[in-house]
Amino acid sequence: MPYKFTFDLSKVSRFFFTELATASYQTGMHTAVLKTSMDIIKKFKIEEATGLNINDAVVLLNDLMNMQAENMIERNKFLESKKRVLLLPHCSRKYLDNRCKAVFDTNIPSYVCSHCSEDCLVNQADRIAKEKGYDVCILSGGSCLPKILDNQKYEGAIGVACGEEVKMLRPLLNNMSIAGQAIPLLKNGCSNTVFSIETLEKTL
Repeated sequence: MPYKFTFDLSKVSRFFFTELATASYQTGMHTAVLKTSMDIIKKFKIEEATGLNINDAVVLLNDLMNMQAENMIERNKFLESKKRVLLLPHCSRKYLDNRCKAVFDTNIPSYVCSHCSEDCLVNQADRIAKEKGYDVCILSGGSCLPKILDNQKYEGAIGVACGEEVKMLRPLLNNMSIAGQAIPLLKNGCSNTVFSIETLEKTL
């Protein structure tokens, strides 16, 4: 959990990310970003919905705007890629104890989903991605990424993460010439993190 604050955007209007992406694009890669962020924070009542103070809300919004803008820039390259992987955070599993039957494979290194809970986000994402021909890696941390990406020679990668983690991932993907797409966590923390399955399906 790289952020020093926790957030939960799961109750924010579904139009929030669409407007965020549009604002990000229209501002020409963040000209007058602070004003745009403040306008969006007020319009969608982010402070009230999340409990974040204004400084943390601006950091979060700017990271999300960067994420959406970079997704747009990389989209065509990503769609042209052949071998792809979906990178999921292990903290989105329904259970983080022995009720989760996922097995950690040190050779990958990644958890391998056992599909033990139908209402588990990781289980749902794993099934959807594999049906579309993706490899799926459930990460215990960012240190696993270089080995995973280098060993399999992926051309495209989708990462589910918070904005701070995406900022750390982008340079790695760029250095390895891997086209990336990012799906933001709607709720962060050390467990029970949340992302949108609908957004994942569209991105896949």
